[in-house]
Amino acid sequence: MELDGQYRALREEAGIVDRSGRGKLRLSGTDAIDYLQGQLTNDLEAVGPDRGCYAALLDRKGHMKADMRVLHLSTGDVWLDLEPSATATALPHLRMYSVGREVEIEDVGEEWAITSVIGPRAAEIAGIQGLAPEHAQRYLERDGIEVLAVATDLGFDLITREGERPALTHQLVEAGAAEVTEDAAEILRVESGRPRFGREMTSAKIPQEAGIDDRAISFTKGCYIGQETVARLHYKGKPNRHLRGLRPEEALLDGDAVLLGDREIGNIGTAVISPAIGPIALAILRREAEPGSEVAVGEGRVQAEVIELPF
Repeated sequence: MELDGQYRALREEAGIVDRSGRGKLRLSGTDAIDYLQGQLTNDLEAVGPDRGCYAALLDRKGHMKADMRVLHLSTGDVWLDLEPSATATALPHLRMYSVGREVEIEDVGEEWAITSVIGPRAAEIAGIQGLAPEHAQRYLERDGIEVLAVATDLGFDLITREGERPALTHQLVEAGAAEVTEDAAEILRVESGRPRFGREMTSAKIPQEAGIDDRAISFTKGCYIGQETVARLHYKGKPNRHLRGLRPEEALLDGDAVLLGDREIGNIGTAVISPAIGPIALAILRREAEPGSEVAVGEGRVQAEVIELPF
């Protein structure tokens, strides 16, 4: 199916994307929640079983080392899934600081698969009703396959044993889902204005610059690594950069420099061509580039309007 057709399936019906390449960690032990409470930005102690949250792992200066989904499983274990590139940083960090705590950290990436079901028919296709808000979980069985269903912003993620993924994919296609590529799903992500680690978010950025503080940070919990910088900026200042959308006159490239006048103010994180909107992009830009500003992008100085998100 061409990209336009995949996009239409995601917007009008339902599509499935294999996201099994994400890093996956499982923490067990009586100290698991308490330990993560001092490592991650969100309030894990407020998340009960069968619920979850979005969180970040920071360095001591408040820069991002990873972002992740955190699921408090009904078994008492904690599941983390995160970008593959961030796993190599997060795993040794979490193991190093866990010394002396009753917590075991396992890399279970090769054992489990994640299949995303996206679109207005996602609940019907996945056989899930009433699972909300985002990160809410439910165990279910589909024709002998045990599935952990997790609500997302655009549908559901179905977590299964890796060996059962092909059979689950077949079931979902038989139910009416279209198999789509990550490229098609990325268009929806950019349209919704959600940043991604390794694209818009990097180890040079802090959470407020990426605009994730409302989803990823608790300002009422106890101490965690990097809290001082994040809290000081929240209560006494404002970030020098903001996540913005760009609507250019023609297609852009990831990594292109963005200029306001003759000054470089950031780089393109992700550029896509939306069948509904046309060329669009996400970038973290200096705060001088307010919505409505005109900027130039790349060597060709492509003109683009700065847009308030989401598109």
